[in-house]
Amino acid sequence: MNRTDRLYAIVEELRAAAPRRRSARELAARFEVSVRTIARDIDALTQAGVPIYADTGRRGGYTLDKAMTLPPLNFTPAEAIAAAVVLDRANGTPFAQAARSAVHKIVAAMSARDATAARDLASRIQLLERPEYEPQPVPSVIQDAIVDRRVLRLTYLDRTGVHTEREVEPVLFATVRGRYWYLVAWCRTRRAERAFRVDRIVRAEATGEPAPAHRAENFRFRTCDLIDRTPVLSP
Repeated sequence: MNRTDRLYAIVEELRAAAPRRRSARELAARFEVSVRTIARDIDALTQAGVPIYADTGRRGGYTLDKAMTLPPLNFTPAEAIAAAVVLDRANGTPFAQAARSAVHKIVAAMSARDATAARDLASRIQLLERPEYEPQPVPSVIQDAIVDRRVLRLTYLDRTGVHTEREVEPVLFATVRGRYWYLVAWCRTRRAERAFRVDRIVRAEATGEPAPAHRAENFRFRTCDLIDRTPVLSP
């Protein structure tokens, strides 16, 4: 059994056993590999977003959270590639990393045979189109702050080349045709709404402090202002 097939089989084994646990030794015997190999496989699955939990001790082991998983979705190879092509469009957006994780989960949910067929089909597809603009990637710490509603501490380079330190309460992401991404937030330093161009954020640090739940509709601004690089909420 190759590693891809084994990873899929481990997920199915844990899914079938849940909520009971399977020890590393049991999994190693089941798949005829070493305990160390099982540990590496479990680490790879958790890195891909599979909700596997580990308990230590004599009765410890690995278990899969059934409430956070779906049974195999029976994606056809063509359906998997169609999803991957669409998710590829997320590159350069605040959710590029989440899109890559979604593709891994789709492949993990497929049978070994269909996953192999999907990889073969992917090798026969080329995406030659390039966007007019190649936006800078959005750091995951900023994405997480939006999702989790957490205060950020920023070092920001404004249009005049001046660095400022800000504490902000993130509200939403905004973009114009994908050229630039803006973090729209309540700036505690300026005590007002501000739009921060993401590629000018020199440093972003999560404070861990919960941010107030601002209403996003109160932070809208005209797209023409962003095109002119003079947004109404300019810092």
